[in-house]
Formats: sequence, structure tokens, C-alpha cells
Amino acid sequence: MIDHESHIRISPVRTTVDAATVIGITCGFAMIIAAIVLGGSPESFINPPSILIVIGGTLAITTACFSIEDMARTLKIAGRTVFHRSREPSEAATQVLQIAEIARKKGVLTLQNIMGSTENEPFLNKGILMVVDGIPGEEIEAILTRDIQATMQRHVQSTNVLRKMGDFAPAMGLIGTLIGLVQMLGNLDDPKTIGPSMAVALLTTFYGAVLANMVFLPLAAKLEKNSQEETLINSVYMMAATSIGHQENPRRLEMLINSVLPPAHRVHYFD
Repeated sequence: MIDHESHIRISPVRTTVDAATVIGITCGFAMIIAAIVLGGSPESFINPPSILIVIGGTLAITTACFSIEDMARTLKIAGRTVFHRSREPSEAATQVLQIAEIARKKGVLTLQNIMGSTENEPFLNKGILMVVDGIPGEEIEAILTRDIQATMQRHVQSTNVLRKMGDFAPAMGLIGTLIGLVQMLGNLDDPKTIGPSMAVALLTTFYGAVLANMVFLPLAAKLEKNSQEETLINSVYMMAATSIGHQENPRRLEMLINSVLPPAHRVHYFD
């Protein structure tokens, strides 16, 4: 078996552009824009009152359901669906097994030497710090479990905000449609007002459907997926910190980690 302890290196977390999110949303909008342009009169699809009703109304009503802090947090987290900090589960598993092997051979206090390498992984860094401080494994597991649950709860809240926005956008579009119809029916004697009123009526429904199905709901689904991936990585880190705290054999840790990893990401570090 290769001696890994002399050249252990914690790889930095990569911040990459999520190509699937960018390509998917961009292509969706490109197809709609192409259809509008090919149909002629693209300027007829731009209506400030409709935009105000749908976007402004959706943000206002969603804020009323949650809070300003929830909205700000959601916008920040939603941005991470485009610029995503990614780490492969198998890579994370291999690195914690290296750390566990060092702790097994040289003692947990040796882990102080790698603390600087884990600064970009706050969850792992916290777990190692508790191990070095001599906190029992049971307490480490309890603390990190609560941290995972709190993070999941924040992500669930942000997902709920996006899904609620996806629910409200078409509803605001319907409200705009009713406003436009009322304006149109109230001014049938003036033909000049029928066109603008009908534009408001139709475009608000269009804007609401586009925002809900091409922005808010896709971002909510991607945020949910990213949250599951982050939870998996943090679970691997928690298992490692708990196992090292219990002074268990790293081979047992490898089996535990493989029990939660998808088959394609399972590691064979000691083979």
C-alpha cells in the first residue's frame, strides 16, 4: 500500500459555471426570442405595465409570505446554482481517508499540521478542529449532525421561496390579464385604448408563464439538487470526524463512507 501521509493535499473547492443551468435557461429564452422575431413585431412583446405587474407583484407577494432576509438569502443562494462550488464525493472520501490514516498512525494531534489546508472546507475544518481538541466522537457527531440539518433547512427555505415565486408569477399574470380586460371593456368607445389594454391582458399572462416555468421553478429544482450533493459531502466529512474521534480503523471508515456514496463514486483506497 502506498504511504499517503507524506504527500497529503486537500484539493481546493472548485467554483465552476453550471453549464446545464446556463445552457438550459439560455436556450429556452433563445427559442422564445427566435419565435417572436420570426413572427415579426418583437417590440410588441415589450410592455412596461405588464412587466411591473408580474415581476413587481411576484416579488412583493412572495416577500409578504416570507421575509426580506429570506428573499435576500434566496437570491444569494440562487446565484450559486450558476456559479457552483463543486467537489466530487469520491475525491472528498479519498481525502478524509488520508486524514484518518494519518491520525491512526501518528495521533490526532498531528492533524493540526493540515488545518490550514482545510480552510476552504469549513465543515471539514470544524470537524478536524473538534477532533484535535479532544471532543468525544459522540459529541462531534451530534454537533455536525445539527449543522447539516440547519444547512438543509436553510436550503429548503430558499427552495420554498423560489417555488412560491413560481406559483405567484402565473397568478400575477392572470391578475394583469383581468386588469387589461377591464380597461378594454371600460373604453370600448375609444378604439385607441383597446390595443394597449389587450396587450396588458395577454402579455402579463405570457410574462408570468415564462418566469415561472423558465426561471423560478428550474432554479428551485437545481437548488434542491445542489443541496443534496452538499449534504452528501458533509455527511462524508461528519463520518470521518466521528470515526477519527472514536479512534476507529480507517478501513471501517471506508466501508461506512461507501455505504452512503452512489456506486459510481465509491472508493477503494485500501485495495
